[in-house]
Amino acid sequence: MRSLRFVHCADIHLDSPLRGLAGQEGSAVSLIRSATREAFDRLIGRTIEEEAAFLVIAGDLYDGNWRDYQTGLFFVRQMARLKDAGIDAYLIYGNHDAESKITRSLALPENVRVFPPRKPATFEIRDLGIALHGQSFRQPAVTENLARSYPAPIDGALNIGLLHTALSGADGHQNYAPCSLDELVQKGYDYWALGHVHEPSIRHRRPFVVYSGVLQGRHIRETGPKGAYMVSVDDGAISDVASLEVDLVRWAVVDVPLQNCTSLEDLYDAIRTRIEQAVAQHADGRLLACRIVLRGSTAVHGAALGSEEKLLAEARSAAEGLGEEKAWIERLVVRTDPLPSEDDRTALEDAFGRIDDAKDDESMLSLLREDIGALIAKLPHEVRKDTDDELLRAAADGNYNRLIDLAGPYAMARLTEGQD
Repeated sequence: MRSLRFVHCADIHLDSPLRGLAGQEGSAVSLIRSATREAFDRLIGRTIEEEAAFLVIAGDLYDGNWRDYQTGLFFVRQMARLKDAGIDAYLIYGNHDAESKITRSLALPENVRVFPPRKPATFEIRDLGIALHGQSFRQPAVTENLARSYPAPIDGALNIGLLHTALSGADGHQNYAPCSLDELVQKGYDYWALGHVHEPSIRHRRPFVVYSGVLQGRHIRETGPKGAYMVSVDDGAISDVASLEVDLVRWAVVDVPLQNCTSLEDLYDAIRTRIEQAVAQHADGRLLACRIVLRGSTAVHGAALGSEEKLLAEARSAAEGLGEEKAWIERLVVRTDPLPSEDDRTALEDAFGRIDDAKDDESMLSLLREDIGALIAKLPHEVRKDTDDELLRAAADGNYNRLIDLAGPYAMARLTEGQD
């Protein structure tokens, strides 16, 4: 077997709808809107430039049913680029692009091999000594162990398995196509190209069990470098698995400590400084999409809680001031505390009683369940499911102790604001 390289990617989510951009303008917003396409375009370019032997896509190419045919046409054009370069692509569909979910379809170029949803299949590249095994999702919620039915490895070939799975479970991901790491290791394949979990990771070496992660971060829960893996094969064995970063927008949570701030001007300066530092440390030449989180016990706690709109505008002004497509501010969150004060503590306890005791007060918890639960039930399912707001998340999950923890500092700031 000659030396070769192949590219493993997954979770591309082409044309995924992005939240938080409404009412915002500028080149940074335009870049974020087109980021999933541009990242995939860059991936195909790198695959061709690096003369990879083939490309594997381990599920969630799409983000659900297309709004129109342009999403599918874009993918066809990218596959045609590979075809012109003599490169084949091997694809399984995951939960977001299951056979039953994508109602539109287009004929794909002949260099694209799609694994069927009914049972596992094998594609052999005989001249390269490669065997690829995989199965697409038939419906979005696949709860059976697909790996169990994958065929035995082919003797004398380098065996690659494509699987869309959370293994035995992963935080923030539905437990689809569950299986154990040991089960994959013992299957006898040389490389498992996994999809579904959006954080890149190598779960096992020799044999390799690898999540490529999401191709392009799309929101604040997908921070850090994103892309694919370039896998090198020498003398019939995997010799290297290297990151191939193709993201155009990088997401970061930017913590701004405010314990030394005594005025709003100090606060503005702290935000500006931390944005500049974040771009220098994390952007790597990309647009850095930031969530600003103000933290610490500070004298400006009450002022910060009462000036979130102004603070967000100042943060966005600081980002714009760095130059075009350097930084973009998604949101600003106040997570500060007031400076310790006996007077403040007394005022709060007089108004609300001891907050810590409230968590053990069944009558208060019952009241919260009744009143807040009724309000949460009226919210659309999408809002309850996808919210990033910690207060709303705690309320939606019925975690009232957490809700009290989060609401207490805010109530204290409102109660004591303006007091000397």
